[in-house]
Amino acid sequence: MFGFDADMIFRIPALLIALTVHEYAHARAAVTLGDPTPRLLGRLTLNPVAHLDPFGLIMLWLFKFGWAKPVPINPSYFKNYRQDMLIVSLAGPVSNMLLALFAYFLLVLSKMLLLSSGWIMVLEMIYSYNILLAIFNLVPIPPLDGSKVLASILPGQQGRIFEQMEQYGPFILMGLVYIGVIGMITYPFMSALDYIIKVIVFTIL
Repeated sequence: MFGFDADMIFRIPALLIALTVHEYAHARAAVTLGDPTPRLLGRLTLNPVAHLDPFGLIMLWLFKFGWAKPVPINPSYFKNYRQDMLIVSLAGPVSNMLLALFAYFLLVLSKMLLLSSGWIMVLEMIYSYNILLAIFNLVPIPPLDGSKVLASILPGQQGRIFEQMEQYGPFILMGLVYIGVIGMITYPFMSALDYIIKVIVFTIL
């Protein structure tokens, strides 16, 4: 069931690219907003090794849902805590949306130019994984970005209560993934993002 298959050769770079860009975007946003922590801890890099979370990668590989190692930040450096946390939290999913758009543009162009099937397969997987990561990470359950987005926009006390639930989040998340609830919730949004990207690309081309 989980043995090696040929398309893993193409899935590996697609996964690494999607996860690395996602975490780099968080790091870049935090540093831009005045927090040097990601740079000091070696996370302001496009080196995938710096961002990989083994368990999150296994989850993504086996169940098509997963995550990378969260970028450590120190919000005390932010001038506007709520606004800056919102920006940093959204940076990852937005970067995946933009990368999905770019990958699909290259994919359509590559098919028009009759480029190699291997290259096309890599682009297809980069596109798919970035759509997946963009939407999945917006689910408002810790440790996903959506939980931080929600905490930053909820009124003070409610936001703090939500942050305190973070220690239980991964267990709740794994349970919901296992029983298929997360898939049912995210599928319509992934389909909508897929449609929007295709409309944009075909409008351009």
